Amino acid sequence: MPLILETVVVTLSPEGAVHLVPFGLIQDGAAWVLAPFRPSPTILNLDANPYFSASSPSDVRVIAGAVTGRRDWPLVACDRIPGQRLADSFGHAEFEVAAVEEDAVRPRYRGRMVHSAAHMPFFGYNRAQAAVLEAAILSTRLHMLEPEKILTEMRYHAIAISKTAGPAEREAWNWIEDKVAAALGREDRILA
Repeated sequence: MPLILETVVVTLSPEGAVHLVPFGLIQDGAAWVLAPFRPSPTILNLDANPYFSASSPSDVRVIAGAVTGRRDWPLVACDRIPGQRLADSFGHAEFEVAAVEEDAVRPRYRGRMVHSAAHMPFFGYNRAQAAVLEAAILSTRLHMLEPEKILTEMRYHAIAISKTAGPAEREAWNWIEDKVAAALGREDRILA
Protein backbone atom coordinates (compact mmCIF):
# COMPACT_ATOMS: atom_id res chain seq x y z
CA MET A 1 0.00 0.00 0.00
CA PRO A 2 1.29 3.47 -0.82
CA LEU A 3 1.74 6.27 1.68
CA ILE A 4 -1.28 8.59 1.56
CA LEU A 5 -1.19 11.96 3.33
CA GLU A 6 -4.49 13.63 4.16
CA THR A 7 -4.21 17.26 3.09
CA VAL A 8 -6.29 20.21 1.95
CA VAL A 9 -5.82 20.73 -1.78
CA VAL A 10 -6.54 24.02 -3.51
CA THR A 11 -6.99 24.35 -7.28
CA LEU A 12 -8.16 27.23 -9.48
CA SER A 13 -10.98 27.11 -12.00
CA PRO A 14 -10.50 28.46 -15.55
CA GLU A 15 -12.08 31.70 -14.27
CA GLY A 16 -9.72 31.85 -11.28
CA ALA A 17 -12.22 30.71 -8.63
CA VAL A 18 -10.74 28.75 -5.73
CA HIS A 19 -11.75 25.15 -5.04
CA LEU A 20 -10.69 23.85 -1.61
CA VAL A 21 -11.14 20.15 -0.80
CA PRO A 22 -9.67 17.59 1.61
CA PHE A 23 -7.63 15.16 -0.41
CA GLY A 24 -5.34 12.20 0.13
CA LEU A 25 -2.06 12.71 -1.71
CA ILE A 26 -0.58 9.40 -2.85
CA GLN A 27 3.21 9.11 -2.75
CA ASP A 28 4.65 7.48 -5.85
CA GLY A 29 8.42 7.71 -5.77
CA ALA A 30 9.37 11.36 -5.91
CA ALA A 31 5.93 12.33 -7.23
CA TRP A 32 2.68 12.96 -5.40
CA VAL A 33 -0.52 11.89 -7.10
CA LEU A 34 -4.05 13.26 -6.94
CA ALA A 35 -6.67 10.76 -8.06
CA PRO A 36 -10.12 12.42 -7.99
CA PHE A 37 -13.24 10.50 -8.96
CA ARG A 38 -15.27 11.77 -11.91
CA PRO A 39 -17.13 14.10 -12.00
CA SER A 40 -15.01 16.54 -10.02
CA PRO A 41 -14.30 20.28 -10.00
CA THR A 42 -10.70 19.31 -9.20
CA ILE A 43 -10.42 17.52 -12.56
CA LEU A 44 -11.84 20.48 -14.48
CA ASN A 45 -9.52 22.85 -12.63
CA LEU A 46 -6.37 20.77 -13.14
CA ASP A 47 -7.14 20.34 -16.83
CA ALA A 48 -7.37 24.13 -17.17
CA ASN A 49 -4.68 25.13 -14.66
CA PRO A 50 -2.17 22.32 -14.03
CA TYR A 51 -1.11 23.44 -10.54
CA PHE A 52 -2.26 22.66 -7.02
CA SER A 53 -1.26 23.31 -3.44
CA ALA A 54 -1.55 20.86 -0.57
CA SER A 55 -1.62 22.08 3.02
CA SER A 56 -1.58 20.33 6.38
CA PRO A 57 -4.25 22.25 8.31
CA SER A 58 -3.52 23.25 11.88
CA ASP A 59 -7.26 23.19 12.62
CA VAL A 60 -9.14 19.93 11.94
CA ARG A 61 -12.31 21.97 11.43
CA VAL A 62 -11.02 22.83 7.95
CA ILE A 63 -11.31 19.19 6.88
CA ALA A 64 -14.64 18.62 8.66
CA GLY A 65 -15.93 21.91 7.33
CA ALA A 66 -14.97 21.22 3.75
CA VAL A 67 -16.77 17.85 3.70
CA THR A 68 -19.87 19.46 5.24
CA GLY A 69 -20.09 22.45 2.91
CA ARG A 70 -18.00 24.96 4.88
CA ARG A 71 -15.25 25.88 2.41
CA ASP A 72 -14.63 29.51 3.29
CA TRP A 73 -11.26 29.25 5.05
CA PRO A 74 -8.50 31.87 4.94
CA LEU A 75 -6.17 31.47 1.97
CA VAL A 76 -2.98 33.20 0.87
CA ALA A 77 -1.10 33.32 -2.41
CA CYS A 78 1.30 30.51 -3.20
CA ASP A 79 4.99 31.31 -3.44
CA ARG A 80 5.95 29.65 -6.75
CA ILE A 81 2.80 28.59 -8.58
CA PRO A 82 -0.27 30.50 -9.72
CA GLY A 83 -2.71 29.61 -6.98
CA GLN A 84 -3.53 29.80 -3.31
CA ARG A 85 -2.96 27.72 -0.22
CA LEU A 86 -4.50 27.34 3.21
CA ALA A 87 -3.33 30.24 5.40
CA ASP A 88 -3.42 28.42 8.74
CA SER A 89 -1.37 25.29 8.28
CA PHE A 90 1.61 23.51 9.71
CA GLY A 91 3.06 23.61 6.22
CA HIS A 92 2.25 23.40 2.55
CA ALA A 93 3.64 22.20 -0.75
CA GLU A 94 3.11 23.53 -4.26
CA PHE A 95 2.87 21.25 -7.27
CA GLU A 96 2.90 21.42 -11.04
CA VAL A 97 1.12 18.60 -12.86
CA ALA A 98 3.88 16.73 -14.68
CA ALA A 99 1.75 13.96 -16.19
CA VAL A 100 -1.83 12.76 -16.37
CA GLU A 101 -2.87 9.12 -16.50
CA GLU A 102 -6.33 9.25 -18.05
CA ASP A 103 -9.04 7.00 -16.68
CA ALA A 104 -12.80 6.98 -17.21
CA VAL A 105 -13.44 6.80 -13.46
CA ARG A 106 -10.40 8.16 -11.65
CA PRO A 107 -7.63 9.92 -13.57
CA ARG A 108 -4.28 10.32 -11.82
CA TYR A 109 -2.53 13.69 -11.80
CA ARG A 110 1.16 13.23 -11.07
CA GLY A 111 2.45 16.32 -9.30
CA ARG A 112 6.03 17.54 -9.28
CA MET A 113 6.74 19.46 -6.07
CA VAL A 114 8.18 22.87 -6.89
CA HIS A 115 8.13 24.36 -3.36
CA SER A 116 7.37 23.44 0.24
CA ALA A 117 7.48 25.37 3.50
CA ALA A 118 6.80 24.91 7.20
CA HIS A 119 4.72 27.62 8.86
CA MET A 120 4.35 26.72 12.53
CA PRO A 121 5.66 24.20 15.03
CA PHE A 122 3.91 20.85 15.11
CA PHE A 123 3.50 19.46 18.62
CA GLY A 124 1.26 16.52 17.76
CA TYR A 125 -2.34 15.56 17.21
CA ASN A 126 -4.75 14.41 19.88
CA ARG A 127 -6.90 11.33 19.32
CA ALA A 128 -9.96 13.49 18.72
CA GLN A 129 -8.32 15.14 15.71
CA ALA A 130 -7.64 11.71 14.22
CA ALA A 131 -11.24 10.69 14.98
CA VAL A 132 -12.58 13.80 13.22
CA LEU A 133 -10.40 13.03 10.19
CA GLU A 134 -11.68 9.43 10.02
CA ALA A 135 -15.29 10.53 10.52
CA ALA A 136 -14.88 13.16 7.78
CA ILE A 137 -13.65 10.47 5.39
CA LEU A 138 -16.59 8.22 6.37
CA SER A 139 -18.98 11.08 5.65
CA THR A 140 -17.73 11.18 2.06
CA ARG A 141 -18.51 7.49 1.64
CA LEU A 142 -22.18 7.57 2.67
CA HIS A 143 -23.21 6.45 -0.82
CA MET A 144 -20.72 3.55 -0.79
CA LEU A 145 -21.01 1.98 2.68
CA GLU A 146 -23.82 0.29 4.57
CA PRO A 147 -25.41 2.53 7.22
CA GLU A 148 -24.59 0.10 10.03
CA LYS A 149 -20.88 0.12 9.10
CA ILE A 150 -20.85 3.91 9.16
CA LEU A 151 -22.63 4.03 12.52
CA THR A 152 -20.36 1.36 14.03
CA GLU A 153 -17.25 3.26 13.01
CA MET A 154 -18.71 6.59 14.14
CA ARG A 155 -19.48 5.07 17.57
CA TYR A 156 -15.88 3.89 17.84
CA HIS A 157 -14.47 7.31 16.87
CA ALA A 158 -16.83 9.04 19.32
CA ILE A 159 -14.84 7.44 22.17
CA ALA A 160 -11.78 9.53 21.23
CA ILE A 161 -13.93 12.65 20.93
CA SER A 162 -15.40 12.14 24.39
CA LYS A 163 -11.96 11.55 25.92
CA THR A 164 -9.63 14.04 24.19
CA ALA A 165 -11.57 16.68 22.19
CA GLY A 166 -11.24 20.38 22.73
CA PRO A 167 -13.87 22.88 21.51
CA ALA A 168 -12.62 22.85 17.89
CA GLU A 169 -12.74 19.07 17.63
CA ARG A 170 -16.22 18.94 19.20
CA GLU A 171 -17.50 21.54 16.75
CA ALA A 172 -15.99 19.61 13.82
CA TRP A 173 -17.50 16.35 15.11
CA ASN A 174 -20.94 17.98 15.39
CA TRP A 175 -20.80 19.12 11.76
CA ILE A 176 -20.01 15.58 10.64
CA GLU A 177 -22.66 14.05 12.92
CA ASP A 178 -25.24 16.41 11.40
CA LYS A 179 -24.26 15.34 7.88
CA VAL A 180 -24.35 11.63 8.70
CA ALA A 181 -27.66 11.89 10.58
CA ALA A 182 -29.28 13.78 7.70
CA ALA A 183 -28.02 11.28 5.12
CA LEU A 184 -29.20 8.30 7.15
CA GLY A 185 -32.50 9.89 8.24
CA ARG A 186 -31.62 9.72 11.94
CA GLU A 187 -32.49 12.15 14.72
CA ASP A 188 -30.49 10.56 17.54
CA ARG A 189 -26.88 11.56 18.20
CA ILE A 190 -23.92 9.23 18.52
CA LEU A 191 -22.22 11.62 20.93
CA ALA A 192 -24.55 13.43 23.34
